[in-house]
Amino acid sequence: MTTSSEDVGASWRRLEPDVRREQILECAVRLLGERPYAQVSMTEVAREAGVARGLVNHYFGTKRELYLEVVRRMVMLPYADSIGPMRGPLKRRVDHSVTWFLDTVSAYGPTFVAVTGAGGVGDDPEVEQIIDEADDLAAGKVLEAVGFAAQLDDERQRAVLRAYGGLARAAIREWIRRGTLTREDVHLLLSNALTSIVRDVLPGMSAAR
Repeated sequence: MTTSSEDVGASWRRLEPDVRREQILECAVRLLGERPYAQVSMTEVAREAGVARGLVNHYFGTKRELYLEVVRRMVMLPYADSIGPMRGPLKRRVDHSVTWFLDTVSAYGPTFVAVTGAGGVGDDPEVEQIIDEADDLAAGKVLEAVGFAAQLDDERQRAVLRAYGGLARAAIREWIRRGTLTREDVHLLLSNALTSIVRDVLPGMSAAR
């Protein structure tokens, strides 16, 4: 028994708009993890998702706007749903936080590296703003998880955590793209750095104010 084009069209039209949008976004995430931004077209995203090109434009606008949505998906990790305050020694809390982060990132490793590195659309202020917002969100959630009680109302403290975010992205790039570090190496690096920040750097900055 064959399936007519009308049946196929009816099948994808029956999907709810949010579901269809999510499917398109997932296809874009996958393609941008496989090839650079310049080599991925909206037509290819549409073909991968099994929809008309116009539907991709309807949901996301331009290729750049779709790319920004992929960036948001990659850097706005599901902190609120997946991580919360923990108990026990600082080392255990830090290890748990870093393990959660690496588990989450590894699900979309190549795309995470691509959109947070230099292979996207260059020095794009909107991309930088999205990443900065994600770093601030991550800082608050991670510090809450490891039990650091101070409020990050000081720009210097937030800058320290953004710098840590840069270290994390660079370490992940070495692990996933270049293979120069193992996951265990990255875990050791990020755990020790976060422990030092929580135990020594941020309290020292607070005391110096």
